[in-house]
Amino acid sequence: MKNPSRLFLLLFAFTACSAQEVFDRLTFQAAPKPLAKDAKTSDWPRVLGPTDDAISPETHLSKKWAAGEPKTVWEVAMGEGYNSPAISGDSCVIFHALEGKEIIECLQRENGKRFWSHDYPISYQDRYGFGNGPRGSPVIADGVVVTYGVTCELRALELKTGKLLWKRDLRAEMHVPQDFFGAGGTPLILDGRVIVNVGGKKASIEDSEGLRDRKERLAEAGVSVAAFDLKSGEVVWKVEDAWGASYASPIPARMHGQLKVLVYAGGESDPATGGLMCIDPTSGKLHSKFAWRDDEYIQAIGTSPVVIPEKNRAFITTAYPKGRPLGGVMVEYDAEFQPKEVWQSKKLGVHWMNPVYHEGHLYAIDGETEPKSRLVCVNADTGAEVWEQKIEWDDAEFSKQTGRANPTRLSILRASLLKVDGDFLCLGEIGSLHWLDLSPAGAKVIAQAQPFYALNTWSLPALSHGLLYVRQQQKDLMQKTGERVICLDLRGE
Repeated sequence: MKNPSRLFLLLFAFTACSAQEVFDRLTFQAAPKPLAKDAKTSDWPRVLGPTDDAISPETHLSKKWAAGEPKTVWEVAMGEGYNSPAISGDSCVIFHALEGKEIIECLQRENGKRFWSHDYPISYQDRYGFGNGPRGSPVIADGVVVTYGVTCELRALELKTGKLLWKRDLRAEMHVPQDFFGAGGTPLILDGRVIVNVGGKKASIEDSEGLRDRKERLAEAGVSVAAFDLKSGEVVWKVEDAWGASYASPIPARMHGQLKVLVYAGGESDPATGGLMCIDPTSGKLHSKFAWRDDEYIQAIGTSPVVIPEKNRAFITTAYPKGRPLGGVMVEYDAEFQPKEVWQSKKLGVHWMNPVYHEGHLYAIDGETEPKSRLVCVNADTGAEVWEQKIEWDDAEFSKQTGRANPTRLSILRASLLKVDGDFLCLGEIGSLHWLDLSPAGAKVIAQAQPFYALNTWSLPALSHGLLYVRQQQKDLMQKTGERVICLDLRGE
């Protein structure tokens, strides 16, 4: 199989196990190794990690893997969802959907045993045939877990007990349309405020009388971004604007000595509108808007802003429109938080995985579809592409198990990148795991493993205390396992 994208045609022939069959099944395999004496560790309370940039401060991780490594510590079967766990202290919080319910579970970080579970009914059917679970990841701060479900259900629970503190149905309250794939952004908790790219309208889209009326409703201003009090759920401030809700997450940004929030907004609208908002997190003042979206109707923004605080800059990117992507743009903010374009590049159009900024360069996966995906390094000052590379290999084991005579050519495809311990962890789209040495000189594979073979491995893994939490989002062709979260031991000497 010379074209890696053909693997997807094969895997689509296999359906996932039924939710009831696999749900609530914990498999504990072995206790993790002790942490190295001088290892630095951290929690993973948010979707992009403790510093909101897909960079982890952890050290002393294992980078030499023998056969069967890294070892699985535990795994838990899950329902549907496209998100990552959140970890704080001994708690690992997962969020998924099963049999008409969204479920929030708190597990013990090192053995997977459940502390508590909370669920509520939802009614959602994806218009494009993807999974019907939540897109946003859980967030933890100040002893509180916050989730934002696929139907715009915003909930806050006590981390220790799972007690419901408050809930808000933002679809009903703020007239949020279903959008392309339901609600999907992960909230940002900042200084006691839960900040959400709501994308509401003045009136319900469902009440529209026809296509023209629907288009007008989608284009009108409503609550674009809102902040809620973490303890009470009360609205602290609202930004009313026509820009809708994207699938990106609000990101804190310290620029010119002040803390701001950047929101890459843009939901369903015709023609499409959206771009980068700069907002004061205390007052909700909208400092500025930078439009970065084509006018083509079908566009789903999934990549959060990448902040370069020392230069008061931010990078945003999209792989849409299909076939002629708008690409990425670097903007710089002045002392009044007004943006100006520094550079733009059509060679850096990222679909949903976040680019990582490191030592003057951006590392990312460019390309909207599997065959077009490529790992790239871009000069963050100029936007010039330094190199492109495809990480590929021949997998004899996959061919053996699937009855093929020749090794199958596999690739990382639209992978996720995590900068940690001096190198990059890379989670490939079909379940491969790699240590990569990435620099302006090129990409070098340090280690490689294949925890599973499954489609739609689209969520950045979470790393905490030397353990890596990976979300498998489709059935494994080889092992026949269904959707699950897997805890892998990355602890080194």
